Amino acid sequence: MKSFELTWKESIASSVDNPKQQRAYGAGRKSELALIEDKLLFILVYFRLYPTRAVQGYLFGFSQAQANEWVHRLSPLLNQALRYEKCLPERDPSQLKTVLMGYPSLEFIIDGTERGINRPKHKESQKENYSGKKKAHTVKNNIITEMNGKVVLLSDTYEEA
Repeated sequence: MKSFELTWKESIASSVDNPKQQRAYGAGRKSELALIEDKLLFILVYFRLYPTRAVQGYLFGFSQAQANEWVHRLSPLLNQALRYEKCLPERDPSQLKTVLMGYPSLEFIIDGTERGINRPKHKESQKENYSGKKKAHTVKNNIITEMNGKVVLLSDTYEEA
C-alpha cells in the first residue's frame, strides 16, 4: 500500500508540472475515488475479477467512461508499485538462470496454464489455437512459482502447439 501511495504521489507531482494542465491539482469536481485505499481497491478488483467497465463503474458509483479512465490511469501505477516491492515476475526466459540463482534453497513449482480466448475468425488461426484437451480455443503460458504461490517467472503467451 505504501508503494502504491508513493507512485500515486509521484504521478500527481509529474502532472502538476505539466504545462498543458488547465487547473491546479485538486480543483474541479471531486472524485468518487478520493482515498488512496479506494483507488487501490478499484484497480485490484478490476485485475482480480476483470468485470466489464460498465460493471466496474457501477460497483464504484460512476460511469463506464470514468471506469475506463481510472483503469488506464491506475494500471501503470499498480505495475510500478509492484516493481518497487519486487513482486513482478520475470518475463524474459533468458533471465531464468539468474532468477533461480537468487533463490538457492527454495523449491519451485513449474506449470503450464491454458487461458481461453475468443474463437479466431480465420480458419488457420482456429487450427493453431484449438486445444483438444480443453475443447476450446486457448493460449498457453508457462509459470514458475515458489511454494508459497509467488510467481517468479511468467513466460510469453503461446498458441497451442
